[in-house]
Amino acid sequence: MTVRTYTDPGRMVNADGILPGMRVFGLTGNIGSGKSTVAALLREEGIPVIDADRISREVTAPGGRAYDAVVHAFGGGIKRHDGSIDRKRLGEIVFADPASRARLEAITHPAILESMKEGLADLARKGNRAAVVEATLIHESGRKGLFEAVISVTCDRETAISRLAARDAMSRGQAEARLSAQMDADRKAGASDFVIDNSASPEETGRQVNRIARILLGNE
Repeated sequence: MTVRTYTDPGRMVNADGILPGMRVFGLTGNIGSGKSTVAALLREEGIPVIDADRISREVTAPGGRAYDAVVHAFGGGIKRHDGSIDRKRLGEIVFADPASRARLEAITHPAILESMKEGLADLARKGNRAAVVEATLIHESGRKGLFEAVISVTCDRETAISRLAARDAMSRGQAEARLSAQMDADRKAGASDFVIDNSASPEETGRQVNRIARILLGNE
C-alpha cells in the first residue's frame, strides 16, 4: 500500500464535501483493477461502501432520474424490448466517441451525485462515522474535492485485460479499447492519497485494505 499525501486521518471534511460532517472517502481505479474486491473487503472491515455503478444503473432504469434524458440523447435504439437501457450497447457508443461519453456523463453525473448524497445521509443517520464511495471517474470528473481522501486500486495492465475480458465476455481488443478510453492508471494512482496494488495475492490485497481501514476509522 502506498500513502501519498494524506497526513491527518483525524481531520473532518470541509463544508464543500459531499456530506458535511461525515467522513467520506473515494475509492477509484480503472475497470478490471479490482475495485469491487477492495470494496467488499472494506465492508468486511466495517466501513459501508456506496457503489456509484449501482446508482448509475438505478438512475438510468425506467422511471429513474436520468432515464428519459439518456434515451432522448441517444435514441430509442439503446432500449431493450422491455424499455430498459441496453448498457452494453450504450457502452459501445460512448467508449468509441469521447463527445458521446461526455454527453452521457453530463446527464448522469448530477443524478448520481444526488442519489449518493441521499445514501450517505441515510448511513449518517444510522450512526456510521465513515463511508466510502466506489466510483471509477472521481479524478476525471473533477470530484476529488468531494472526498476527505481518495483510494486508488491498481493492477498490471495484462491482469486488467484478462479480468475484463472474462467478466464481460469481451474480446481482447474490446477490453484494451475500454482501458485505453480511461485515464492512465498511473496518473490516477498519482492523483490519489492511497494506492492499493491488487496485482498480487488476495491475502496481500487484504493486508493493504486492513491497514487503510484502520486509518479511515481513526484507529492508526
